[in-house]
Amino acid sequence: MAKATWLGKQGGVDLDAEAFGARFNEGLVHECVRAELNAARQGTAATRSRGEVRGGGAKPWRQKGTGRARAGSIRSPIWTGGGAAFGPSPRHYTVKVNRKARRAAFRSALSLHAERGSIAIVDAGAFDAPATKQAADTLAKWDQPAPTLVALADDEAAAAKSFRNLARVSVLPASAVGVADLVGAASLVVSEAALAELTARALAKKEDA
Repeated sequence: MAKATWLGKQGGVDLDAEAFGARFNEGLVHECVRAELNAARQGTAATRSRGEVRGGGAKPWRQKGTGRARAGSIRSPIWTGGGAAFGPSPRHYTVKVNRKARRAAFRSALSLHAERGSIAIVDAGAFDAPATKQAADTLAKWDQPAPTLVALADDEAAAAKSFRNLARVSVLPASAVGVADLVGAASLVVSEAALAELTARALAKKEDA
């Protein structure tokens, strides 16, 4: 059974075999990471086409007899001040992923950390007030590479403020941790409450999703 290391304490914590012992499904994880990153895009980039630029309603000169190339509008894309050809328009980048597939990818990402031994438990209650030095010392004693993702419960604000100023450390509430966050982190640090929440999310039944 996989274990998570206690930071600053002896021993470890047994991880749920179903949530942290799944086979890594690369294709499914890629699909979910792509969906999460696309969902974070604003999709607000926009340009004006020749029909949206002010002016250009009249033909600038007659069709024949001037010796110049024919032109129908001064707002053609080849004119200075003209509209953009094939420019971006507001759109959404949402990619649908089924709930069952999302949970399976979430388990895959958690299981990858468990297999590598890159999961540690931090005592969030030890942070009575924000203490960046204490957080840095805690991570320094754990021989794992960065970047590090720290997942905490919503009511563990002091610990969150302690870790969030450290270089190459991301702090997220356990409820907001996604597959992309887990895959992008080389190591994962969680509180006991956050571990319970991540485990519950990984094992959530269809009606609870």
